[in-house]
Amino acid sequence: MNFTVHNWGLNVNYIDVLGVSTSSILLVGDTNCVKLSSQFDTPPESYIVGAAISDETLQDRSEKQT
Repeated sequence: MNFTVHNWGLNVNYIDVLGVSTSSILLVGDTNCVKLSSQFDTPPESYIVGAAISDETLQDRSEKQT
């Protein structure tokens, strides 16, 4: 897939991430090339498709770190 995006004059001052999926990417800034790949060594029946990390999980992790 090839696509072109022009974000002339785009400024990012603040990002508020409310949730993160188990497989995700967040890019801020310029990039020329993004290559994505994945490898699985787990049987297909053990996959959790569409699972997301909830806000409560992120909150619990941040509380444990402090």
